[in-house]
Amino acid sequence: MEARRDVFQAIADPTRRAIIGMIAKQPTNVNTIAEQFDVSRQAISLHLKILAECGLLAMKQQGRERICEAKLDKLAEVNEWIAQYRQFWAQKLDALENYLNGISDSSHADDKLKIR
Repeated sequence: MEARRDVFQAIADPTRRAIIGMIAKQPTNVNTIAEQFDVSRQAISLHLKILAECGLLAMKQQGRERICEAKLDKLAEVNEWIAQYRQFWAQKLDALENYLNGISDSSHADDKLKIR
């Protein structure tokens, strides 16, 4: 049975995230990618395979070289998933700010009463 891969699996690994960062700037050949990491070329090939299976890169043959090009549309799925938590935390931080402002306002009111 073949494992189903998704974009979340692709970004779960720091090496794959670094590869995405490299190829997002410009298409890059496999050898150049492999030279940037202290792992075997076989390991890099596996990372590239996973990224391709997840739809985050396309490989093109140019002469003797294989060029990796970023296909970042799938990252929109990650962005949508994160957005719900971004909104959750924004609400929590707004509530904390309101609470702290309330504490600050009441402590200033106490200071004014002591001065009189």
